[in-house]
Amino acid sequence: MRLVMNEPVEGMERPYAKRWWALLVLCLSLLIIVMANTALTVAAPDMTQDLGLTSSDLQWVIDGYTVPYAALMLLLGAIGDKYSRRGALVLGLVVFGAGSVAGSLVDSSTGVIAARAVMGVGAAMIMPATLSLLAATFPRAERAKAIVLWTATAGLAIAAGPLVAGALLENHGWASTFLINVPVAALAIVGALTLVPPSKAARHGRIDYVGGLLSVVWTGALVYMIIQGPHFGWDAKAVGAAVVAGAGLVAFVAWELRHPRPVLDVRRFLDRGFAGSNLAVALFFLAVFGAFYYLTQHLQFVLGYDPFDTGVRMLPLAGAVFVGSALTGLLTPRLGMKVTVTAGMALGTLALALLTRVDAASGYGDFVAPLVILGVAIGLALSPCTDAIMGAFPESELGVGGAVNDTSLELGGSLGIALLGSVLASSYSSHLADAAHGTGLPATALETAQDSVGAGYAVAQGVADKAAHATAPEQAAQLAEGARRMTEAVGSAFSDAVAHTSLVGAAILAVGTVLVAVLLPGRTARAAARTEDREPERV
Repeated sequence: MRLVMNEPVEGMERPYAKRWWALLVLCLSLLIIVMANTALTVAAPDMTQDLGLTSSDLQWVIDGYTVPYAALMLLLGAIGDKYSRRGALVLGLVVFGAGSVAGSLVDSSTGVIAARAVMGVGAAMIMPATLSLLAATFPRAERAKAIVLWTATAGLAIAAGPLVAGALLENHGWASTFLINVPVAALAIVGALTLVPPSKAARHGRIDYVGGLLSVVWTGALVYMIIQGPHFGWDAKAVGAAVVAGAGLVAFVAWELRHPRPVLDVRRFLDRGFAGSNLAVALFFLAVFGAFYYLTQHLQFVLGYDPFDTGVRMLPLAGAVFVGSALTGLLTPRLGMKVTVTAGMALGTLALALLTRVDAASGYGDFVAPLVILGVAIGLALSPCTDAIMGAFPESELGVGGAVNDTSLELGGSLGIALLGSVLASSYSSHLADAAHGTGLPATALETAQDSVGAGYAVAQGVADKAAHATAPEQAAQLAEGARRMTEAVGSAFSDAVAHTSLVGAAILAVGTVLVAVLLPGRTARAAARTEDREPERV
C-alpha cells in the first residue's frame, strides 16, 4: 500500500520511522543549492580569467541563478503540494544536476549564465520541497528540532561552499566546482526515493495558475531590478523592471484577494507573527549575504589568502551556527520566539558593528569575533522564524509555506548583495581616489583600479611588472615605489569601504530589529492566536 504523508500529528498515530534519515536527505539537498552560490565566490577569479568575463558578465553568472530561483518558488511549491512533494524534490535534483554538468562543459559567458539559470530552476523546485517534506514528515512536537537542523545546514553551506571550492581549485579548474554537485545530487535522488516518504496534499483544488504566473512576473522583475539598478545603473532596463515589479505586485495582490483558492492568501501578512517572521528572514539574509560578499573578498584580496584558506577561515561562522541552533532549541520553548529572534538580530547587528573597526592594519584575528557572533545570531533567529512561517500554513499548502520562507530569504540575500555591494563599490572607489594621490598613476589606470579591489591589485601588479623590466635604475625605483604605494592604497581603500559598508548594514539591521520586535507577538498572544486558529478543527 502506498503511504502518503499528510499531517503527522492528526493523521498518524505513529510518526514515520525513518524521518531522521529523511531529514538527512533533505538537508543534503539544501546543502548543494546554497553552496552553489557561496562556492562561486571563490571560483569567480579563475572563471573570469579563463572565459574573459567582464564585470557585467560575472555579475550575471552569479545572478543568473538567483532570478529563476526566486521567481519560480511559489508556483512550483504549489504544484508540488498538489501532485507530489517528493516528485518535485527528485525532479529538481535532476534539473539541478543537469545544469551543473552543462556548466562544467561550456566555454563562454553566455553558456555559463544559461547553465546557472537551469540550476536556478532546479533549486526553485528543491528548496520549497525540502521544507514542505520536513513539515509533512515530522510531528509538530519534533518539527522545531528538525527545522533547527535544517537551518544549521544552511549556515554550514554558507561557509562550506568556499572551503570545498577552494580545495578543488588547488588541483582543478573552475569547472570542478560545478561537477561536485553531480554526485551529491545523485546521492540525494537515491536517498529521496528510498528514505523520503511520498507526500502531497490530501485535499487540494485547482491550482491558481494566474496568481502563480503573476508571482513569477513581479518577483522575477523585482530581483532583476535589485541586481540591475545598483550594479549597472538605473537605465531603461532597471526602471522598466521596477515598473513591471510594481504593477505585477498590485495585480497579484488584487487577484489573490478575489480568488476563492489563491496560490497565496495574502491576508496572512496581516498576522503580526507571520509578517514579522518574513521580515526577520529577509533582513537577516540581507545582512548575512551582504557581509559574506565583502568578507570573502577582503580575505582573498587584502589579506592574500587563497580560496581554500579563505574557506577554512570562514569555518568559525559555520560552527557558531550550530551553537546558535542548539541555543534556540533550548531557549525558544522557554522564552518564546520573540525573545530569541530579537536577540539573534541584535547579535547580528553587533557583528556588523564590530566590522566597522576594520582598517588597513587589520588581520584575520579581527574577523573571528564578528564571524562567531554572526553565526550564533543566524542559529538563534532563523529557526524560530521558519517554524512560525511553516506553522501558518495548513497541510494542503506546506509547499507554498516553504516557498514563502525561501522567497523572503532569497529576496533578502539578493538585496543584501546588491545594496551593500553597491555601497562597497562606491565607498572603495571614493577612498581609492583619495588614497592614490602620490602614486603617479595615470588617470586611466586609476579609473580601472576603481572598478573593483581585484582590478586595483591588478593595476598595482602591472606597475610592478613594468618596474621589473625597466632598464633605467631610476625609472625602475620610481615604478617600484609607485607599485608599493598603489598596493597599500588599494588595501587601505577596500578596508575603509568594508568598515563603511558594515556601518550601513548594521544600521539597516538595527532598524529591522526594532520593527521585528514590535511586530512579533509575545508568548501569551501567540498561544492565544494558535488556540483560536485551531478551534474550528475541533468542531
